[in-house]
Amino acid sequence: MDVADSLELERVAAAARDALTDEIVARVAQTAADGLELVDRANRAGLGRALPALTALLDNGDLERLVALARTYGAAQDALTDEMVARLADTAGGALALLDRVERAGVVELISRLDALAHSGALGRLDDLVRRFNQALDLVERVDGALRAAESTPAGGGGLGGLWQLLREQDTQDTLRYVLAIGRGLRRR
Repeated sequence: MDVADSLELERVAAAARDALTDEIVARVAQTAADGLELVDRANRAGLGRALPALTALLDNGDLERLVALARTYGAAQDALTDEMVARLADTAGGALALLDRVERAGVVELISRLDALAHSGALGRLDDLVRRFNQALDLVERVDGALRAAESTPAGGGGLGGLWQLLREQDTQDTLRYVLAIGRGLRRR
């Protein structure tokens, strides 16, 4: 080592001595002490055994998901007020009371029976029967309306001329065809 290098090294050492104040030395010492205390705590807690699991969590991204889940849980906890919790409890209580009433009313048994009817085909037949019954009711209502209309129709003039005129009307002929078709259908059954 030559004199120039030695002189340079002395200047660096002198600058370092000048830069190290009592405050900086105290801060470095405190940081070192805190670091040693942290290492001691980690050793006593068995953190060395948990490192492989933590490494695996970090590698596959599960740790980030856990942190996000914890944040979501914390946000939900912060967002729930006492009033909201009370309303949720009331709603849950009302739902349970409704389920209890449904159970006591025998709705579960009714659903079971309806399921059996559906599987046997009886429910489909019942649906068809109800549809036909509604059609028959519709026909009865139309016949009733026609009879009421016939009651309010003025009587004809009578005689062979009146009958001839009535038979010539298209409406009369259509009605007679309809009545004849109904009669034929009734005789067949």
